[in-house]
Amino acid sequence: MIIGNGLIATSLKNIDSEDMLYFASGVSNSLETRSSEFEREFTLLKTALENNPSSKVIYFSTLSINDQSKQDSHYVMHKKAIENYIQENSENYLILRIGNIVGKGGNPNTLFNYLKAQISNNNKFALHTKARRLLIDIDDIALFLGMNCAQLNNKTINFAYPYYYDLSEIINAIQLKMDKKANYDEVDQGDFYKVTFEENITAFFSKTSAEDYIKILTEKYI
Repeated sequence: MIIGNGLIATSLKNIDSEDMLYFASGVSNSLETRSSEFEREFTLLKTALENNPSSKVIYFSTLSINDQSKQDSHYVMHKKAIENYIQENSENYLILRIGNIVGKGGNPNTLFNYLKAQISNNNKFALHTKARRLLIDIDDIALFLGMNCAQLNNKTINFAYPYYYDLSEIINAIQLKMDKKANYDEVDQGDFYKVTFEENITAFFSKTSAEDYIKILTEKYI
């Protein structure tokens, strides 16, 4: 069963099954502050767990939980609360903390969509030279789960391509594909946080270099 109708939910259709409860409905805007939006997701999750007590629950959280600068944000605190609730109320679960998703459509405020729009519209923007980001192809989520979900029980794992891209690498790849020059000013700002990836995650991506992975993303989604 899949709960949700957004980018992640749509990507899971080929691996949907009665034994799995894919909870892919929730607050997608990390800057959201309205308590009603967070309460809606929590209520929906609680109902889903109550109605499907024998199903394995797969929940999609965020790598931002590892970002010390965001520990007080409404979004991160909410994700932590959801994770804790699942761990305490589900007998079989898998929580994936997801990096910056790249796919067709989805949230226009995601990093990849934002940069693509700025370059396409000739908008000037700031490039934070110290920033690093972890990316993940939306198709890799379903592919990984299809191969590994049954073996991962009661675990919380970090999931993204295990390479910290600086923004210039991402922008250069987008420029090359679009054949269009980005208009930006470099700013000596930005940060990033390091996360630990389990061996099965690094093995999953081991055949693709970081250079090839960003190239694949631009080929597929631009």
